[in-house]
Order: sequence, then C-alpha cells, then structure tokens
Amino acid sequence: MIPPEPQETATKPGPAPAPAAGPSAAAGTPPAAADGSAPAPVAAAPSIEERLAAAQQEVAANYDRYLRAVADLENYRRRVVREKEEARQAAVAHLVQHLLPVLDSLQLGLTAARPQAEAKTIAEGVAIVLEQIKGVLGRHGLTEVTAAGQRFDPHRHEAISHQPSGTVPEEHVMQVVRMGYQLHGRLLRPASVIVSSGPPKEEK
Repeated sequence: MIPPEPQETATKPGPAPAPAAGPSAAAGTPPAAADGSAPAPVAAAPSIEERLAAAQQEVAANYDRYLRAVADLENYRRRVVREKEEARQAAVAHLVQHLLPVLDSLQLGLTAARPQAEAKTIAEGVAIVLEQIKGVLGRHGLTEVTAAGQRFDPHRHEAISHQPSGTVPEEHVMQVVRMGYQLHGRLLRPASVIVSSGPPKEEK
C-alpha cells in the first residue's frame, strides 16, 4: 500500500511593516490631525529682548508700588504728628479756659489796689504773680489780643458800648474792659471793649 503524499500548508501573509518615519517626523514636526487638517503651530519661545522688556516693566511696576508705599507712610507719619499736636493744643486750651477768670480777678484786684498807697506792697506782689502766670501760659502759646487804640475788629473784639470821644477816632477802641486772649493764633476769648463813636455831636 502506497502512503499518501504530504500536502503543503498554505501560509497566511502577516501584517505589513509600518512605514519608516520620514524626515519631517524625525525633525519633530507635529503629526497631522485625525481629520486631515493642517497641524497646529508650536508657539515659539520668547526672545531675550522680549524677556528683558517684560523684566523692565515688572521692575518699573515694583518701583512705582514702592514710591506709593513710601508716600503713604510719610502721609501717615505727618497725620499722626498733626493729630498729636492738635490733641496737645486742645488740652492746653481746655486748661487755659479755666484759668482766664483767675487772670481777670488778679487784673481787677491789681487795678483796684494801685491807687491806694497803703496797698502798694500788695499791688506789687499781685503784679509779680500775674506776670509769672502770663509768662507760663505764654510759653504754651497764649497771647493777649491787642485792642486799645486799634480799629474795632468784630473777629477779635466784642463791643459792649459806644461812647463819643474827641481824641479817639470813630470805630476805634477807646477802652478795654476785659482782656481777650488767643492760643497759637486761635481766638479763645474776644476782648470786651468800648468803641468810640467819634466827636460828640453839637446840640442845636
């Protein structure tokens, strides 16, 4: 018996090898989109000039913020100094307001004692005390309001009456009844004065 001849087995072809990468792929060119459109361009890195310009802008912005901070700090310092001085002056003004009647009493006592010969020593003592008190208050900014012989100023003088005078011009202060005072240029109390109404009118 003759054995059957062996049959040849058909070999199936395998998958085709992938095509070799072209020059564009080797150079890093982005692959094309799936829909076949052109690839998106790659953003170029900023140049040295652009980076330098950006750094200069940042430096300018930081310097501007620094100047603003320094100005704000200086304004704050000045405001604190001003408010502190205003608070000090307000405290002094409050104290002086209570001392003004004392000055008035000493001045009235001195005026009443001077014409009396037996009270000469007392008058001298009162005058010394009065000047010492005025000196202490003067070092804190207290000054007298000048009025005698001055033209009447409604902002600094308080007219309590008008009287005719042949020597004092009209609307000028002829007598100070109560002294006025100001503290650091701010009026504390106007001077009470008698104002001249001019020469007496002749009766017809």
